[in-house]
Amino acid sequence: MRELTVGKNDAGARLDRFISKALPLLPPALLQKYIRLKRIKCNGQRARRDQRLSEGDVLQLYINDEFFDQPRDDNLFLTLFKPALDIVYEDENLLVLNKRPGMVVHADETEKVNTLINHVQSYLYQKREWNPRWENAFTPALCNRIDRNTGGMVIAAKNAETLRIINEKIRAREIEKRYLCVAVGRPKPPEGTITCYLRKDEQKKTVSVYHRAVPDGKTAVTHYRTIESRGELTLLEVTLETGRTHQIRASLADRGCPLLGDGKYGRGDVNRRYGETRQALWAYRITFDFPTDAGALSYLRGRSFQVANVPFRDKYFPPAK
Repeated sequence: MRELTVGKNDAGARLDRFISKALPLLPPALLQKYIRLKRIKCNGQRARRDQRLSEGDVLQLYINDEFFDQPRDDNLFLTLFKPALDIVYEDENLLVLNKRPGMVVHADETEKVNTLINHVQSYLYQKREWNPRWENAFTPALCNRIDRNTGGMVIAAKNAETLRIINEKIRAREIEKRYLCVAVGRPKPPEGTITCYLRKDEQKKTVSVYHRAVPDGKTAVTHYRTIESRGELTLLEVTLETGRTHQIRASLADRGCPLLGDGKYGRGDVNRRYGETRQALWAYRITFDFPTDAGALSYLRGRSFQVANVPFRDKYFPPAK
């Protein structure tokens, strides 16, 4: 329990607004819940959220110590009262998540709070599986990342051993991700491999495609397979040998088949015609191949997980009735 004493400058303030200002990490919905549960009292008596405070009033707060911290990048997850996660699979070591398009995986210059990792940490904190005050160093972490406007599979590690193993398996290419995407046009041949070199422009946040080795260029190998074509649109399944920035988007655009909705590499006229503002790209299936020893995660060997539905596939390539 902690106490807050109302000073002269806060006399007359509503109780809930005073506490919100004093404890910015405490979500408003959780604050109201704590008032209802009598975990916040005024002068030892039951408090009302709209009661006016007087100078010298003493508030007793029976809430977790971490909510009294000052906001920092590493504790903003506390402000998420209802973490929003689409969990495809979960066990004591990891989560396999289906990230929605529009959400960033980590904080960037445009978003600090509503990130995938903050939702993961809030979820585990509320389940009492993790608390930053219990740990010396480890924080639940994402093992892979995908672009803001791409949907699909992301693995989150609940402990350091899982993070180490998954990172090793990703580097060794023992975890396979399959993507679905809608391309404008029909790739020729309908199934094949694209090998090129990608050079990243940090300022423009784009990559350029080259067909020969260039300074700072990284080899990119992309395998694609046509599933179905309808009119000018083609549904493709894609797998990667390399995991480069914007690899699928840039490689297919260079082949003359940009992704529908892609604002960086796509066709604006086509995107506007279909009303699409995000690239039609989804990491829809993940397989833990693990041909070599996987230690504590050996039980996952050979297991695959797939999202229940991919919105743009259902929209443009619905199953025949």
